[in-house]
Amino acid sequence: MTYHEYWNEIHGLQAELHQFLVSYWNDYSNAGTWQFWTILFLLVLPLIILYFAVDRSRIFELFFFGFVVHMLWTYSDAALSRMNFLTHTYFLSPYFYFTFSVTASLLPTGFLLLYQYCTNHHKNFYLYTIGLSFIFAFIFLTFEEYLGLVDMHNGMRKLYVFFIDIAIAYAAYWFTKFVLKLRKNRSPE
Repeated sequence: MTYHEYWNEIHGLQAELHQFLVSYWNDYSNAGTWQFWTILFLLVLPLIILYFAVDRSRIFELFFFGFVVHMLWTYSDAALSRMNFLTHTYFLSPYFYFTFSVTASLLPTGFLLLYQYCTNHHKNFYLYTIGLSFIFAFIFLTFEEYLGLVDMHNGMRKLYVFFIDIAIAYAAYWFTKFVLKLRKNRSPE
């Protein structure tokens, strides 16, 4: 196949897949289903909690940390989904990414509030992250599986999700500390 033939085929398959997802959403994941409302709840509730719980004196630092978690998990989940390791079977809209609620709200908010707690109370972020990652991977993901909201394929295990959670939270922590150090070391003009 030529370059253009590949891309014509890819565009055609993407259009077909999108139409298929729209049809699936209309039949199984629309606003008339309990799954839709569960996913919406998982998107909105953490943001409401965050609104009331965030330390506003450090809001830019905390939101930067949460944004890094959000971005890293979104890209990781996109790769896992594309390679058929982790599939979110219900979603708010066929026009948004499938994990919009979890990666946009629940995981970033959970790790953000953990980061805030650990840094405000001089607790070991690394140790507490292992605990929260355990809860997300082995309890919350099990609950999502039980409800049929997520499927794991091709050898994907909760243990791998546990390690991904830890890696993402640690990376966000290190990156946030690096940016804070840059700000602190900035020479006055």
